[in-house]
Amino acid sequence: MGLAKSARAHQPCAACRMLRRRCDYNCTLAPYFPTEETEKFAIVHKVFGASNVVKMIQNVEEAKREDTATAIVYEAMARLRDPVYGSTGAIFHLQKMVQELKGQLETTKAQVLELQEQKHQLLVILTTNSNFLATSPVNHALSFDDNNINMASDPFTEALDWIL
Repeated sequence: MGLAKSARAHQPCAACRMLRRRCDYNCTLAPYFPTEETEKFAIVHKVFGASNVVKMIQNVEEAKREDTATAIVYEAMARLRDPVYGSTGAIFHLQKMVQELKGQLETTKAQVLELQEQKHQLLVILTTNSNFLATSPVNHALSFDDNNINMASDPFTEALDWIL
């Protein structure tokens, strides 16, 4: 019973399952292509071939093999989407998007500066004209509360009376 239990515990990796070979405990591809990721290995196998993937992984030091396998999978998926440029095409596309976004950011910054300058100019106009508004008879006819303008009487009639 112990033998049957250990046989069930070790299932073949996705590579060995797809290649229909026996997967032993020292399988090179098992750590990077577990049983449930058969589709991932199928893509890599289609683009690079199983023996080339084994060679690529074995040529890399042990500490970097996980990253290598991830990069191989990414490149294989990119090659299926774009057979000519692969991941390079995706990189160029992303770089172009970054440049466009930088341009949009600069435009937005310029608009913010322009609006801040307009705000400053309006504040200067309001402060310089506040003395005029305080002494104007038109201002006496208007009451300002909570940014609403309430007219007590016709300001134009009062203004004409004041001028005449």
